[in-house]
Order: sequence, then C-alpha cells, then structure tokens
Amino acid sequence: MLKWVDKINSPADLKKVPLTKLPEVADEYRRFLIESVAKTGGHLGASLGALELNIALHYVLDSPKDKICWDVGHQAYIHKIITGRRDRMTTLRQHDGISGFPSPFENPHDHFIVGHAGTAISQAVGLAAARDLKKETEKVVAVVGDGAMTAGLSYEALNNAGHLKKDMLIVLNDNEMSIAKNVGAISKYLNKVLTNPIYNRIRSEVEKQLEHFPRLRKFAANNLEGMKHLFVPGILFEELGFRYFGPVDGHDVVQLVKTLRQVLSLGDCSLLHIVTEKGKGCKFAANDAEKLHGVTPFNVQTGEKIAPAATSAGKKVKGKAYTKVFVEELLKLARRQKEIVAITAAMPTGTGLSEFEKEFPDRFFDVGIAEQHAITFAGALAKGGLKPVCAVYSTFLQRSMDNLLHDVALQRLPAVLALDRAGLVGADGATHNGVFDISYLGHIPHAVIGAPKDQAEMGRMLELGFKYPHIFAVRYPRGEVPIRFAERTGIDTFEIGQGEILREGQDVSLLCLGSTVELALQAADILKEQQVAARVVNMRFARPVDGKLIEDSLAKTKCIFTIEEHVLTGGFGSKVLEWAEENNIAGTIRRIALPDEFIEHGSRDILFDRFGLSPEKIAQRVLTQLRDNSSVSLFS
Repeated sequence: MLKWVDKINSPADLKKVPLTKLPEVADEYRRFLIESVAKTGGHLGASLGALELNIALHYVLDSPKDKICWDVGHQAYIHKIITGRRDRMTTLRQHDGISGFPSPFENPHDHFIVGHAGTAISQAVGLAAARDLKKETEKVVAVVGDGAMTAGLSYEALNNAGHLKKDMLIVLNDNEMSIAKNVGAISKYLNKVLTNPIYNRIRSEVEKQLEHFPRLRKFAANNLEGMKHLFVPGILFEELGFRYFGPVDGHDVVQLVKTLRQVLSLGDCSLLHIVTEKGKGCKFAANDAEKLHGVTPFNVQTGEKIAPAATSAGKKVKGKAYTKVFVEELLKLARRQKEIVAITAAMPTGTGLSEFEKEFPDRFFDVGIAEQHAITFAGALAKGGLKPVCAVYSTFLQRSMDNLLHDVALQRLPAVLALDRAGLVGADGATHNGVFDISYLGHIPHAVIGAPKDQAEMGRMLELGFKYPHIFAVRYPRGEVPIRFAERTGIDTFEIGQGEILREGQDVSLLCLGSTVELALQAADILKEQQVAARVVNMRFARPVDGKLIEDSLAKTKCIFTIEEHVLTGGFGSKVLEWAEENNIAGTIRRIALPDEFIEHGSRDILFDRFGLSPEKIAQRVLTQLRDNSSVSLFS
C-alpha cells in the first residue's frame, strides 16, 4: 500500500499534500515507477532523474491551464501518473495502451506529442505569444534536458524568446547525459559549474538593499553585470535575454517548489538550471544510464532482462540484429579504406557506431542531437575527400531534408545514409516509426535507396554506396536477420538497381525488399497450400527499381504485388508503378503497404497483422485478388 501515491489522481490531489511531506511522496513515486517500468519496459533513467521536478511543477502550477512543454517526453512518466494515468501504467507502450510520450490525444495535461528532442522552447515561446495576444495569464514552462541543448532548434528558439521577452520559464534539467554521454562545447560549458550560484545571491541581496536608492542601484547593477562574467555558469543565457537562476539541486523537492514559486512570481523570461542524476534511485539505471535510457522488462532485484514469452513456433526465431550486421560490414570496409568516416547524432550505441569509435576514434564523429548539422557536416567531409557514412534512425533523418537537398544532393556530393529503425519500431510508436524515408528520399535527384535482406547484401550495398557519387541510403529495420538468411555473409555481386528471383511461380509475383522478403516467402508457402504458385522477387532497391524483373514478372504471372514496410504513398510500390507508366508496360500491379497514417505503438507482429503485412494477410489479399482478377483495373 502506498500512503500518498494511491490517493493522488490529479494535480489538485497532489496540492493537498503538506509541503514537508513531498519527499515521502517522491520516494513512493520512485518505487512505484521502477516496479511499473520493470513490467512494461520504457524510458526509466530520464523519468527517475526528473521525478522531483515533475512533482514540484504540478505542486506549483495549475495544470492544464498552466502549460508544461516537455523536451523530450521520456522525462514525463511521473507527470503521466500525477495527471490520472497511474492505473494505466501497466499498459505503457503496449498495443492500445498509453503512449511512452506525452500526447494531447491521450490527456488534456499533455499539450504536444514529443518524441524528438529540441522542440520544447519553440513550443513554449509559441504558447506564451498566443497567451499574450489573447490577454490571458497562464504560466508557460519548458522542461529541457541538457542533451536537447545540442539541438540547433533549441538555440533558434532561445534567440527568439530572448528577443520577445515573454513571461515564461525554461527549466534546464542538467544530468550530463541525454542518451549517450553528451558531447560538444555547450555540454562542457553547462557542466563546468554544478554548484555556487554566487551571482544570484549577491544580485538579489544588493537589489533588496538598494530598492530605495535608484542611482546607487543603477551603479550596482552595472558592477553586478561585470561580476556575472566571473561567477555565473549561465552567462550565455543572460546574454540571450534570460534571467538565470541556479544551478540548484533537482532532487530536493521542497527547495524546488520554493524556487519555482519565486521564479514564476517574477513574471520574467527566466531560466532555472537544475542538476539531477539520471536513473536516481535505481542502481541499474544509475550505473549504466545509456542502456537504462530505454529498458525492456527487467527483474527489479537484479536488473536482469526478462525474456518475452515464447510465441508461435519456428517463424519467430531470428538471426543477428541488422544494426550489428551494419557495423560489422562497415568495419570490414573501414579497415581497407582509411577515407571512411562515421557520423552519429547522439546515438553511438543505438546505431552500433560505438564499435566503430573503439576501433577508429579519430574517424568517428558524434555531433550531438543535431541531425541537420550531421548531414551538412557529412557533405563537407565528402568535399574534403573523405567517405562519410551517417548512421541515423529513419525517423530522425526527417529533420534534415533541406540539408540533404541543398548541402549534399545539389552540391553533387556523396554520402552514405545508414537508416536504422526503418519501418515499425514497436513500443516507441508514431514518433519513432521509420515509415516515410522512401517517400522523402525518393524524390531527391540521383538518390539510391537500398534495403538489404541479410548480411551479405548489407556488405555489398555499403561497398556500392562508398563508390557512388551521390546520396546512397541503406534502410534496415529494428529487428534481426531472418534465420534462413543468418548464415549468408561475405559480399554479393549485384549492382545498383539489380534484384533477384528467390522462388519461381506462374500465378502471381511478390516483389519485396529488405524486411519484407521473409514475409513474402512465408506468404508464398501459405499460397502453395492453396494451390497458388507465387514467384518471390527480392528487388533489393526501392530506387532505382529493377525494370527487367518487373517486366518479366508482369509477362510471366497474372499480377504483381509489391510488399513493403513503409507507407503506401511514395514508397517502393509507387516506384514500381511509376516505372511501369514511364515505360508504357501494361499489367496488374497491386501494392501492400502500411496505411498513410500515423501508427501508434504495438509489437511489430501485432501491427503487421492489423495492417495487412503478416504472411497470412498477404496471402489472403493475393487470393482475393486472383478470385476477382476478371474485373481488375490496370493499376491501383
């Protein structure tokens, strides 16, 4: 039984707790959170680090009238619990359960969906400007992790906020760790002084004593401005137009409440710098903050992962993770070609590049949460005679469209893009699903988009990519190489735009690539039981497509089905249709893809079945098409 937490179902309930009892509330929430996330998995470390801040904000503010902008939302689990979702935490990140990130479609206390870093200050400035135009009075607070301060968007927003000088507060949650250890000059600057708010104490005391002496006060203020340069870790923010407070202990919940009340009462454009420990209260998270950033279910006592229950036999058995396959093949090439350099945007472990860093530290660049810079930087490296590969999650590369077009493609510069988590990602849901990359890369002149089914194809695509004079993207899913392809290593001999026939059949052709090759082969097995012979074609490339195989498949089978782990519009199937139209090739082409919508969290298997990409649903779609074949149109 939890003495306090069980009684708190809203911020109003929290405010009924005596201020001196808030440390007890924090202890209960910490225990509840660890036990809850141990069952479901989730972003544990960040939520533990920001736990007291969540409590203090809701104790002081009047949410949802007062607005809290989270950056990123994995700091906000306690916010979710305080705002009425305690009993639904057992469904966190589960299919049809609550999201791992804030969502206004889930709860009125959430004002934005936030799964990508760097957005909170911009959103807070916008809310404050809207409030003032409507002559309203609510408070606006942005909660920003120090990792998000490596994002260029944060500084664009700081510049605008300091100019507008709206009544708003930025809380800088400084834990020296975003996902991986923070890098860059800004991080070093923030971490240089973790205590000693000397300037603020002197300034406040002098201003208090000189309230009735305007001339002396002006003189003192000028001198304090000079002192600031000697003492304040927040000089950067003061120069941008913010009133800086801190650093303060972010785990002293009582002091946080008092400080927030004082700062918010000023009605100024302010920044409160708090210092926290990511993973506080959970030794497993504190000892390995990067791994415990996002956790799968684990044993609360030992920290060991709990393996998921076995599902249907056979087909769930997988091989090596695609991320591991990527870095192994990259290292093979890098050992032979000293010009190869690797770039990541604050995800060295997630993308596998931490292994590259160990072997080639001088050829590895972590640019922080700055995907736009990563791409322009890659183009300049190429201009300087190197061969850059930028490893980034598909969902995060979305931020870099202008950089890809203007700073790489238009300049006729080469760059290899390793798009990890291309496709559905599972529990992270709509903010992280990488299902748009073929669309947003497919219109860039000369860009190549490949999708390897196994390690041998991965090696060959990287080899081709480093020889190619333009953008070359390799997309691969969050998952493992299917067991039937697990032993295929070495280097294949195909060229750009060249596919292969994996299985012959005269009734229908299944054109697939990457993660859907296994789905197509399993669907072909099901169709065989229904006396339907399916040709399975591994196209390998979404752009350019293998026109010869398309034409041959249309000539030898009754119809073609394209199968892809991507949205319908602008994807691989669209490229096949475009090729057929451009080459005046007639035939029946049907596309099996994800719908053009934002898909919420759930396991890949559940979502594949729900949206028609499971082998069973693919086979059923084919059978239905063949039954109706006499009435089909040319294209759909």
